[in-house]
Amino acid sequence: MRFTLGIEEKLKSKKVIQQLFAEGNRVKSFPLQLIYLKKEHYSEFPIKVGFTVPKRAVKLAVNRNRIKRMMREVYRKNKQLFSENINEKYIFMFIYMTNDETKYDDLELSIKKICDKFLIKIKEDEQN
Repeated sequence: MRFTLGIEEKLKSKKVIQQLFAEGNRVKSFPLQLIYLKKEHYSEFPIKVGFTVPKRAVKLAVNRNRIKRMMREVYRKNKQLFSENINEKYIFMFIYMTNDETKYDDLELSIKKICDKFLIKIKEDEQN
């Protein structure tokens, strides 16, 4: 597995993002929230992902962009945790939920917790 986050893996379509927010399931691990939806897409990668930091939470664009860069980097380094354990194609949106800036290590821990919760939740859904 390559540790890259190319354009094919990024979630860009407005229609798909609207559908994700309307129909998606949520998993939280402070300070992040993951919204996910099982959806067929034409990428060779099993997951298309987007990252967002609300303007309401972090006022300065410089700080929002820095947090998004950190979120992308943490996901890039740990994406194999998600993709190795799923068989379907999914779309993801990571949302930053706090007003405070967090450290890289806290984001990494949060992503790993979200991964565990996500995998447990999809296994429960498959059994039902």
